[in-house]
Amino acid sequence: MTMTPEQASWFSGVFDRLVGNIDRVLLGKTHVIRLALTALFSEGHLLLEDFPGTGKTSLARAIAESVRGTTNRVQFTPDLLPGDITGVNIYDQRSGAFEFHRGPVFANIVLADEINRASPKTQSALLEVMEEQQVTVDGVRHSVGAPFMVIATQNPIEQAGTYRLPEAQLDRFLMKASIGYPDHEATLRILEGSERRAHEVVVPEVISAATVVEMATMARGVHVDPTINDYVSRLVEASRTADEIRLGVSVRGALALLRAAKTMAAASGRYYVTPDDVKALAEPVLAHRLVLDPEAEFEGVSASSLIGQLLIETPPPSDRAAV
Repeated sequence: MTMTPEQASWFSGVFDRLVGNIDRVLLGKTHVIRLALTALFSEGHLLLEDFPGTGKTSLARAIAESVRGTTNRVQFTPDLLPGDITGVNIYDQRSGAFEFHRGPVFANIVLADEINRASPKTQSALLEVMEEQQVTVDGVRHSVGAPFMVIATQNPIEQAGTYRLPEAQLDRFLMKASIGYPDHEATLRILEGSERRAHEVVVPEVISAATVVEMATMARGVHVDPTINDYVSRLVEASRTADEIRLGVSVRGALALLRAAKTMAAASGRYYVTPDDVKALAEPVLAHRLVLDPEAEFEGVSASSLIGQLLIETPPPSDRAAV
């Protein structure tokens, strides 16, 4: 069902209230909070590549508390097994049957901390649940429910004992972002409240988990003009033919960009997507899906700069897409 102007206005109001609520914990990072909530309402997942101590755990917990959801944190280590994430069947001697014990992936917000420290086999345990919101153990499927979002982190500095995330897994993250260190003003506010530890700060509930599902459904109904679809298609096609790029954006990446653009439009109080929505999300949604040519990497070319170049070379629709 197509979103109405009244629904767009309500969506924007709730979205802004959530941003303000989470900002009590993650001070001075409004842009990252908006990206994280965009991923949540787009039914996607977020990869945070950042330094330790920048508030990644606080962000996940604040989102879960704001939507009255559950949250679990998994510290990925080299000895972590797939069953430690998804859960295992344990034989119950009293009943004489196997009983499924749920793993930490059964939560609304799952923080996969330092995901690149686990082996590829363990990382792959998240592939099914990130795509289908279910896990299969011994041939039996178990739904994790909705809403469901994985916020994974990796340290860009310390690479000893880590495994590079495979392209198939990177492609399942709706977007990749970085929190970064707070500015001077935000740091002062954090220091002024140093008598309370981060886990002691409780943010009030803004909406229920059921409302998150409802809003995600509403976001799907944001109007997309055919010229916007054409613009997204031309962008991803350009990524596949660029000389510096060995592997371009997949169809899943194009769909992810369109889903996120719909949510951003609704969060801005609009019931239609504009080219500016696509441009604003192109870098966080598409950059991590690119595989660069080794020579380009050696010369210092980054995926983010290539996305910027593609946006310059790919002209947007001349007219604003509206109903």
